Amino acid sequence: MKKHNYSAGPSILPQEVFEKASKAVLNFNDSGLSILEISHRSKDFVAVMEEARSLALELLGLQGKGYQALFLQGGASTAFLMAPYNLMKENGKAAYLDSGTWATAAIKEAKLFGETVIVGSSKEDNYTYVPKGYEIPADADYFHCTSNNTIFGTQMQEFPSTNIPVVCDMSSDIFSRELDFSKFDLIYAGAQKNMGPAGTTLVVVKEEILGKNGRTIPSMLDYSKHIKAESMYNTPSVFAVYVSLLTLQWIKAKGGIAAVEKLNNAKADLLYAEIDRNPLFKGAAKIEDRSKMNVTFLLNNPEHTETFDALWKAAGISGLPGHRSVGGYRASIYNAMPIESVQVLVDVMKTLETKV
Repeated sequence: MKKHNYSAGPSILPQEVFEKASKAVLNFNDSGLSILEISHRSKDFVAVMEEARSLALELLGLQGKGYQALFLQGGASTAFLMAPYNLMKENGKAAYLDSGTWATAAIKEAKLFGETVIVGSSKEDNYTYVPKGYEIPADADYFHCTSNNTIFGTQMQEFPSTNIPVVCDMSSDIFSRELDFSKFDLIYAGAQKNMGPAGTTLVVVKEEILGKNGRTIPSMLDYSKHIKAESMYNTPSVFAVYVSLLTLQWIKAKGGIAAVEKLNNAKADLLYAEIDRNPLFKGAAKIEDRSKMNVTFLLNNPEHTETFDALWKAAGISGLPGHRSVGGYRASIYNAMPIESVQVLVDVMKTLETKV
């Protein structure tokens, strides 16, 4: 039976990426060696890293605009502290938008480095919406936000205009929709939600914002050192970078971010339409802030849980239960999720309506 993978991460990737990656595990570039055993300094892998970094900038429309792309380790969780280490001045301050669990984690790390101003928060309403109408201090060293909140199913539809550097955690919606990415000075994203397997983190940084905070930064946490070493300061996650490259190539072949966004919109519209139509379900997030990557929803009557769970499991659906912070269900419909799989879930929801 075909599986429909709604896991929030590590998550679904394109089938053709799996096929190419599996061949490389046995024999990479007809070298007679596996991608798992080649040197990261080998000509073949250096070419992979260079293409991955270049293609990331190309897809984001940032080539030739003073940005560098890096593939690092430690996930977004390490980026939470790398941002203040690289951007917050001694005795400085930063502005943060608190829109969910991962934003809270980023704030926690920033507080270790200096004054951290929370300009807006939706915590009191269990993060069911994205804060709006907030003011960003003009004297802050940078502003940090999270574009998509995986756990709570909300997504920023607009980003504020400010004269200070803007940092954004795009772990769960990178490459999913068109934005003016030049409005951001630092973007970071764990690969495992929409770009590749767990093990590498994409960082896109405007080089001119670095080296200005007067701090002495440990080498492994210094973006400038990673740029100088071309993402090879230490041994990179070779396989994760390679699979990320395959995924970026797949996005480009699809027609780039614009084409992928069109498909993502169709998937989200299909699923949200059923949630809103079906009297047995309700959405967990406020309508205006609904995520097109992580669709969170609840049963109106918990007594239907056992029946619904049996139905979606029988249909080959995997990874649907919601995070404990929200409960209910979470359908993560990342770039690689085909609309046919979304239709399977919609059909299951309709079937439940006939059984209760």
